[in-house]
Amino acid sequence: MDCPFCEEKNIKPKTIYKNKLVFAFPTNIPITPGHTLICPVRHISKIDDLTVNEFKAINALIIKIKNSLIKSFGAEGFNIAWNEGISAGQSVSHLHIHIVPRRAGDKGVYKYDPREFLYRPGSREITPKEELISVAKNIKKYLS
Repeated sequence: MDCPFCEEKNIKPKTIYKNKLVFAFPTNIPITPGHTLICPVRHISKIDDLTVNEFKAINALIIKIKNSLIKSFGAEGFNIAWNEGISAGQSVSHLHIHIVPRRAGDKGVYKYDPREFLYRPGSREITPKEELISVAKNIKKYLS
């Protein structure tokens, strides 16, 4: 398997935390200092492939990493996200959660502004209530 996150020799020296289910390490292309990735040990690409125990372990590790980033980098807030699928910007097929520590006034975005690729740039009109009700009905129809 050709996965940079599964290559123990690349990740092991910079591992922050690892147990049998999850591990965390600083990304080599940080948005801000302390930008950390959390991954399941098992190679999967989508969040819906996580077991319940893996999901719980990731959640618990997010909280631990956040608390550590508050103390170590003075984080005042966080961007927590993952990209799933090539069309959403997932460049490594191993599921990974980004924990980006933020502080008031931090420039922190070196290569891109997440608000520009996650959201439509510029001003946006408020969507009419009827359209939102239609969207909600459509999504509900396919909930399983």
